[in-house]
Amino acid sequence: MTAAKVTSADVARLAGVSQSAVSRVFTPGASASKKTVEKVRAAADQLGYRPNSLARAMVSGRSRIIGLVVAYLENHFYPEALEKLSNALQARGYHVLMFMAPNTTDSIDEVIEEILDYQVDGIIAASVAMSSELSARCRAAGVPMVLFNRSQDDPDMSAVTSDNHSGGRKVADFLLAGGHRKIGYIAGWEGASTQRDRETGFCERLAEDGLSLHARGVGNFQMDTAAAAARAMFANDPPDAVFVANDHMAFAVMDVLRSELGLSVPGDVSVVGYDDVPTAAWPAYSLTTVRQPANRMVASTVDILLEEIEGGPQGARRVEIDGPLITRGSARIPEGWTKNEGL
Repeated sequence: MTAAKVTSADVARLAGVSQSAVSRVFTPGASASKKTVEKVRAAADQLGYRPNSLARAMVSGRSRIIGLVVAYLENHFYPEALEKLSNALQARGYHVLMFMAPNTTDSIDEVIEEILDYQVDGIIAASVAMSSELSARCRAAGVPMVLFNRSQDDPDMSAVTSDNHSGGRKVADFLLAGGHRKIGYIAGWEGASTQRDRETGFCERLAEDGLSLHARGVGNFQMDTAAAAARAMFANDPPDAVFVANDHMAFAVMDVLRSELGLSVPGDVSVVGYDDVPTAAWPAYSLTTVRQPANRMVASTVDILLEEIEGGPQGARRVEIDGPLITRGSARIPEGWTKNEGL
């Protein structure tokens, strides 16, 4: 025989308090005295009571669940960033429901429509593209959304990124200071704002010194595609430096240059990435790269989203957070510069 389910009324009777007091104890942000909390928690533990979050959500109209959409996890920046997002939301009394979606507008739109069916309080879309029509649909449903590590032209959509344009300029400054003049670039997925802004800043700074890209390839933020782009780039008249649009691809490029083509990094060619994932600091790569300030990006994303959820519409916000260039052993260190991997 199945045991009867313990209810909040049972806890209230044992604790000698009202049922509303039990509800306040188990509602994040609600007020209850220390004595009441202790009595209710003790009674709940004794009875094995667990609050029914779904029932509370039906009553309050708030699920305290955030839908998180991500296109892929191969890039090590995302598992770390998603863990930080989840921890930051949990610290504020929210939980994450994660959905994976291919990085196409139609696929993302289908997933977000599904997320809305779960009555989430808000949505974080991490490095995905979505239609302006779906953005309007979320606003009409009263579900705020923030883009993480991606922005779009939609003026009504909040977004938090690193300062990708400035990061691209920093890489160009560094390579130019190191005496490089035959400089290549391996792009990420060309539909991504992060890719576009990194390349734009990079090329603008090269142009200020009268240079344009010596060679260009496209890696689509995928290791195999980036490796193929490196092979093609170095087949004839190779560059003496290459900026790769993220670390994930840069590792594949370095493997091709050293293991397949027998080139010295940085003796024959300097390699610079973007993200500063943990693997970048491994001695096997020692990758010079622009650090994405994940902690500050996460904090801004959570603040913007919860301000919308808890305080009502705030208006779209665009936040770009500057990150430092971390210099290691994969690129020639210009005279007067020092390694700063400990930043």
